[in-house]
Amino acid sequence: MSIFSDLLEARGHLILDGAMGTQLFDAGLTAGDAPELWNLDHPEKVSDIHRSYVTAGSDIVLTNTFGGNRHRLKLHNLQERVAEINAAGVRCARVAADNSDRTVLVAGSMGPTGELIAPLGALSEADTEAAFAEQAEALEAGGADLIWIETLSDLPAVEAALRGARRATGLPVVATLSFDTAGRTMMGLTGTEAGQRLAELGIDGVGANCGANLADTEAAVADIRAAAGETPVASKANAGIPVWKGSELSYDGTPEVLAAHACRARDAGANLIGACCGSTPAHISMMADVLAGRIPVPDIGPPEGTRVDDAAIDPDHHRSGRRSGRRRRA
Repeated sequence: MSIFSDLLEARGHLILDGAMGTQLFDAGLTAGDAPELWNLDHPEKVSDIHRSYVTAGSDIVLTNTFGGNRHRLKLHNLQERVAEINAAGVRCARVAADNSDRTVLVAGSMGPTGELIAPLGALSEADTEAAFAEQAEALEAGGADLIWIETLSDLPAVEAALRGARRATGLPVVATLSFDTAGRTMMGLTGTEAGQRLAELGIDGVGANCGANLADTEAAVADIRAAAGETPVASKANAGIPVWKGSELSYDGTPEVLAAHACRARDAGANLIGACCGSTPAHISMMADVLAGRIPVPDIGPPEGTRVDDAAIDPDHHRSGRRSGRRRRA
């Protein structure tokens, strides 16, 4: 047992946080800069974002370390500062979590390397595993309660990340994949395949995050739940579809839309529920209130294309919805 599993058993479901990237941009991050460097240069601003999610009701906050592996940090010539940046990211989150009047866990976020594994790309599975092990070790050293692998799209990368995390730490590990290509991941993986394989590997949680639309995320969650046995299932959907208004990008999912979605995700079997790109503390607050029964469920139906079983999918695995192309927890 772990503090993660104990807390989930005690509460029945746990509320996750929302987007980090858009909150950082609102706080002054400039496009093209490394968000993770703010853990060192502007730790109080990063902690404020975490604190806003804790106040909104999050039981787990993810660190600002999505791109904290050496391959992503190399884009900013920061590849030699993996340990420093990731440990600082955990400290920023711990400030918010530890000052709460209830138990709040800190999950060390590990996103994609940005490179494909051979033969499709330049990285070997061993290189990928080593990069994730290095990051996971730094996250544990900083004080993370669990490791959260997110927005990956293929099993070799997820398995390499899981092996790396287990090699370097003794922390629980959750992994979420992005289902954004006609109901599959970019690499063609289905929710059923992901749920079955990762449950076999004994992962501590598996689910869906980001994605093209709510319909695909909800469908993936249902498939994962059916395939993953008793393994906890996570849902972290985007706040609807991204829409350009002039030079500004916004998302069309209101807090009411995500609150209704949260209830459907729970009904589909998710017990780790939060949000991803475009979401705010206001979204998380309403989701938490609705799931706790403090306010009524908004009268908003499921998005067109949502399905709950394989019988509803056509032979080519096409579903309604558009692909957003976004890859970070913006």
